[in-house]
Amino acid sequence: MLQDMRSAAKYIWIFIFVAFVGGFLLAETSGLLGRSPVTTSTIVATVNGEDIPYMVWANSSASLAQQQEQQQGRGLTMDERAQVDEQAYNQLVNDVLLRQEYEKRGIRVTDDEVIQSAQYSPPPQFRQNPEFLTDGQFDMAKYRRFLASPAARQQGVLAQLEAFYRSEIPKEKLFTQVAADAYVSDARLWQMWQDRNDSVSVTFLSFLATDAETFAKSVTDAEISAYYAAHPKEFERSGRAVLSLVTVSRAANAADSADALKRAQTLHAEIVKGAKFEDVARRASDDTVSGANGGDLGKGPKGRFVKEFDDAAFKLRAGDVSAPVRTSFGWHIIKVDARTGDSLSLRHILVKVRQSDSSAVVTDRKADELAKSAAGALEASKFDAAVKAMGLLVSQIVVQEGQPARYLTQQVPNASAWAFSGARVGESSDLFDDDSYYYLVRLDSLRQGGLQPLDVVKNDVRGTIATQKSLDAKMADAKKAATIAGASGLEAAAKAAGRSLQVTGLFTRVGFVMGMGQLNQAVGASFALPVGVVSAPVRTNEAIFVLRVDKKIVSDRAKFDVQKVTQREQAMQSMRDSRVQAFLGALRKDAKIEDRRKKIQASLRRQAS
Repeated sequence: MLQDMRSAAKYIWIFIFVAFVGGFLLAETSGLLGRSPVTTSTIVATVNGEDIPYMVWANSSASLAQQQEQQQGRGLTMDERAQVDEQAYNQLVNDVLLRQEYEKRGIRVTDDEVIQSAQYSPPPQFRQNPEFLTDGQFDMAKYRRFLASPAARQQGVLAQLEAFYRSEIPKEKLFTQVAADAYVSDARLWQMWQDRNDSVSVTFLSFLATDAETFAKSVTDAEISAYYAAHPKEFERSGRAVLSLVTVSRAANAADSADALKRAQTLHAEIVKGAKFEDVARRASDDTVSGANGGDLGKGPKGRFVKEFDDAAFKLRAGDVSAPVRTSFGWHIIKVDARTGDSLSLRHILVKVRQSDSSAVVTDRKADELAKSAAGALEASKFDAAVKAMGLLVSQIVVQEGQPARYLTQQVPNASAWAFSGARVGESSDLFDDDSYYYLVRLDSLRQGGLQPLDVVKNDVRGTIATQKSLDAKMADAKKAATIAGASGLEAAAKAAGRSLQVTGLFTRVGFVMGMGQLNQAVGASFALPVGVVSAPVRTNEAIFVLRVDKKIVSDRAKFDVQKVTQREQAMQSMRDSRVQAFLGALRKDAKIEDRRKKIQASLRRQAS
């Protein structure tokens, strides 16, 4: 069996090599690389001395992108492609770290282990394959017959399985070593149960740092420097960009909506006359994801979709097809395949409302004029001149690295990925678009992610120190209130302090408490106090509290015992997962990783400009 795997593998690797070299030569000869210094020997990252070639990363990212595009039934935006690039990079880095760890620990995979795993531990995608199911259940006999068939070898399945197990088996061995002693005791299970089921309600006085701005004036540069040096993790930030944005609307008007309705009515008439709903959906639906599956939206209860769609769908009987229904997405033709209780199996055809050809021509000309004047410009003045000449409104938006840009409630496609891909301050983007707008942005400022220089976060440090100084000053008042409350009650303390009491509902140790926060010292103190007892001042990072427990409900031990076995299984799996993630995080943290992606991207942009 293993020999068959390797025989087929030879052809698979030949194909991969040809595709790799062919793709690279195409990029080189077509100018897609922008005459950049990127070659087959360019290194995108070095992990503990082991290099990851740029083209390996590019090919890995392209493969993941292709998979995602097939799943979504459309091309990816720049923002989505940036996320895929990051995923591919992290996978490659983790693969290197894991291989190095296997070598260090002497973890190996034998041929017999591969064969046994292939025979008895099918990958998840095989277990879900309808060809290997009998009465809805995975049929091991069918699976093994397929492995023994010539088709498995000819289709390259055996080679794929060998590659899968040679990757997964050492990983499983390593993770077993890392989490082998994971166990959750009865005492810990009971504690976890209490955290989720014990509850209390409290009344409290709070002393907030409302005058922190006054104390900020007394914070010295020496204090700021000392705090910054002692708490660097507090001042790590994601990348941040400020963009100037102009838009050209592609909004449809009433006439456009009427045209879309006519198209929907024409499709509806086809179906009424006998055309198969699924065929019309595949051919004409603007929802390309469901359209590829004949308009299938699956089965579910009311509330899955917008109200107008749901209301229309739940008026239909099984087999009915609706007249066109208007929602914010366009016009829908809805079909109910089956009705079971409160759930419907639905299909739909979407006809989006778009500008008419004549309106689109006017809009496109305006967008072309904007692009010709400013798109891709390196001088900030060209953006300003184009905007002024065309009378466009300029808005500024703030973008966080790894997050899509947003303008009002609208997502701005590609802008975030562009801003963090090596663009220079003052540079303008290409023209981006979606169904609603054409967009052009200019990069006005850029802050790289990571630990920020002191001069960038100096005001944040000052504010943190000022808050703590404000709370220091209020501690005397809090102690006085606690003393009065201990003698005369919390109400008397509040009256003496000229403050209002706040009363909570019941909350657990892990819940959020309005006015108090979550998982902090005040929440912990609430569960430590007996009912009716007033606390000493309890300080958190944001406030000081004096509180009294009004009601306490303790966990039911009998209910705990009934579910303890299931809870232990879940808790142990969670513990194993946590240990593995912590281990991988430590590997990454301790590794010497040189990431050259931004340098390469910046070089590519310079060469292309």
